[in-house]
Amino acid sequence: MILGDSRVPAQPLQGQRRVTIDEVFRRVASKHPDKLALTDAPNRRSVTDTPPRRLTYAEADRMVAAIAGRLRRMGLTTDAIVGIQLPNVVENVLTILGVLRAGMIAAPLPLLWRRTDTLAALGGIGGKALITCGKVGSFDYGELAMRIASEIFSIRYVCGFGQKLPDGVVPFDDLYKVERLDPIPPLERERQINPTAHVALITFDTGENGIVPVARNHVELLAGGLGVTLEAGVGQDARILSTMAPSSFAGVSLTLMPWLLSGGILSLHHPFDADVLAQQWREEKCKTLIVPGLVALRLSEAGVFTRAGGGTIVGTWRSPERLTTSPGWREKDTDLVDVQIFGEAALVAARRGSNGRPAPIPFGAVAVPRGSSGAVVVAELARTQANTVALRGPMVPRYPFPPGIERSGLPHFRIDRFGLVDTGYTCRIDTATKSMVVTGSPSGIASVGGYRFPLQELQETVGRIDGGATIAALPDPVIGQRLIGNSTKRDAVRAALTTVGANPIVAAAFRDRSERDPPRP
Repeated sequence: MILGDSRVPAQPLQGQRRVTIDEVFRRVASKHPDKLALTDAPNRRSVTDTPPRRLTYAEADRMVAAIAGRLRRMGLTTDAIVGIQLPNVVENVLTILGVLRAGMIAAPLPLLWRRTDTLAALGGIGGKALITCGKVGSFDYGELAMRIASEIFSIRYVCGFGQKLPDGVVPFDDLYKVERLDPIPPLERERQINPTAHVALITFDTGENGIVPVARNHVELLAGGLGVTLEAGVGQDARILSTMAPSSFAGVSLTLMPWLLSGGILSLHHPFDADVLAQQWREEKCKTLIVPGLVALRLSEAGVFTRAGGGTIVGTWRSPERLTTSPGWREKDTDLVDVQIFGEAALVAARRGSNGRPAPIPFGAVAVPRGSSGAVVVAELARTQANTVALRGPMVPRYPFPPGIERSGLPHFRIDRFGLVDTGYTCRIDTATKSMVVTGSPSGIASVGGYRFPLQELQETVGRIDGGATIAALPDPVIGQRLIGNSTKRDAVRAALTTVGANPIVAAAFRDRSERDPPRP
């Protein structure tokens, strides 16, 4: 599926040849088959029913081919949309690559999404399959997937990794043990023409009116990853440790793409545990860490990076308006690269200077250095008449999805005739530095870690359960905002929200204040 004019080739970044994501992976795998590629956190079994995995590029490539072959032999067609809901483990990366090799479209879903959000997302784009796992912690994702499939007519298959999967789920763990792989059925002819311009991935943003699908082709995804890779100085054979799952554009750009572009080792971390993270940083000899910006600052205060011997920290800011007031960076041997994330529209990476303060983001073209060949423009920032941040450029989607949705009245990505996407983040221009400063979050949206919620919709949902209940968003020092609910029937409201399939972050807003903290995104 190509959005826009299929006769127009996808435009790569300056100096980059047009390649698909699978071609990038295949090249690395063929060049270094015996090199370590992917590793899980050592405490993976604490939240899943399977032990941690360590795969070489040859083993990863074989698994990617096995996933692709099974999906094709199931009868799923080219450009079929495949939902993926997995924790930050190696199967998540392998599945995305397997779906792409099969000529299909990957639609990764945030892990804390339950029935309500998943139905809205996959139902709105006509998902054909859903790949998940068994239990993560106490929650059974296999059961959730089967329920989703029963309510979305277009979903033909539910597949899963792990043990004790519900009846009806096609197990995928056996693919690790397949001795001989059958050839993958060839793609239809139209998929072989201008392949880099085909939709590769659909992620999901949240607007005031609900969930918004955002589609990108291979070139746009590689542009997002290249911008981060260059600014963070991720070199060849890099050792990368990431706390961020590839379930959003930022997650893919910060985790999957730098790993592929560097041909290095990607170590995944889930669930978050500061001691285990420090252990992985040391034992895997990682030099690049992807972690929330405020968490990076706290780890620095605890001396984690000093003891680890230096490197580059990529700090993510899903509430970019908080960056300008963040503490200074004081590490001498470890650099900090701030990445401002504007929902699913785009991201902007900038390395802090010697003064430890966040680097100003230029108003206009955002370029990153590319060795002796100069700089590469990865985005262009503008200010709307409403004083909000607008973006366009190689990584920013150029067309709404699905095609024609802008005439339907349904929530969709709004792109003006100049190719600019209004992010809704308020801003001001610093005339002294000719830079843009983000000052506020989009109106009507609560941002809790990597999850965004339309406040009016939340209040309406809560009001249908208890007319006297309220829910609001308050600032949080680590995750941006925190949802706080009030009701005389806290337990009943929380139980009802869980029953209808609300995000557990929403249900946890009505917990007793004496209880432990709610689930962290």
